Amino acid sequence: MCGIAGRILREYGQVGADLVELMGAQSHRGADSTGFAIYSDPCSVGYKVRLMGFNRKNLNVDLDEFRLTLKEHDSDLLEEPLIYETEEAHYSVRMLIREPRHLDKWIMDADQIADRIAVQSVGKSLEIIKDTGDALAVADKHQLRTIRGTHGLGHARLATESDVLPDASHPFWARPFPDVAIVHNGQITNYYTWRDRLESVGYRFLTENDSELIAVWISDQMKRGLNQKQALQKSIVEIDGVFTYMISDLNGIGFAKDRFAMKPLVTVEENNELTAATEEQAVRCVLPDALDVINYDGPSMVRIWPVNTQHLKAA
Repeated sequence: MCGIAGRILREYGQVGADLVELMGAQSHRGADSTGFAIYSDPCSVGYKVRLMGFNRKNLNVDLDEFRLTLKEHDSDLLEEPLIYETEEAHYSVRMLIREPRHLDKWIMDADQIADRIAVQSVGKSLEIIKDTGDALAVADKHQLRTIRGTHGLGHARLATESDVLPDASHPFWARPFPDVAIVHNGQITNYYTWRDRLESVGYRFLTENDSELIAVWISDQMKRGLNQKQALQKSIVEIDGVFTYMISDLNGIGFAKDRFAMKPLVTVEENNELTAATEEQAVRCVLPDALDVINYDGPSMVRIWPVNTQHLKAA
């Protein structure tokens, strides 16, 4: 019964605050955890990295080991990391790193210590922030309302197939592809079949959450030559289950709905902006006067909404 949301602004602005509103209105759909994928000004050098650590007592030791994996791949920190500690055992870290020699190989090495400190996102623009609790609690912990950007995704999770853990919540990063994230409402029934196939060619998964599969699957299809729309259309045929998911990258947000059309999505699309959510009442919390609400209620639906990047400047 999870809730999802997407937001594209016409101009650079308070996308974090809008996503918090959208997810706050859908907290009843899943208060186990809440997460956000936000795209802000791209960095001119290196990558923005979001980490999650699982033992506060060994925070410095684990961060030192993580930094060692960077140095082994001709990378390092470009600034001091920001550490977001909570009352729970886990913590979050934001850092800017120099580009590793080979991003995919560095991620493989970094994932070797994922039981202690795990990469949640890597990108020029993308940052994934997620935690246990509802939208308001997560927003307060991570100062989400102050984050400015162009577009992003949100998710409220009701755990059904895996543990209630902060790293098992959405959004999921399409490791090791930079700046790609997904949120998903539904269930993938051939998850293990596709996971085995992707792992056999070198991809890694850090959780047992079936949603983690989608972002990697789409990105792999695009790596093989499909454009995003073709990959979304193919997913409806190749991925079994009931689902509505949204996928984001630097260029915008796309969505796909399965052949049974059981999971809703409504949008307001005007003036080069997008407001999307599982429920209409959530959309109206951001755009209370909106009249033209589109209900994507048919089977096998695909749509891509582009973002205006002309005003962006490298940070």
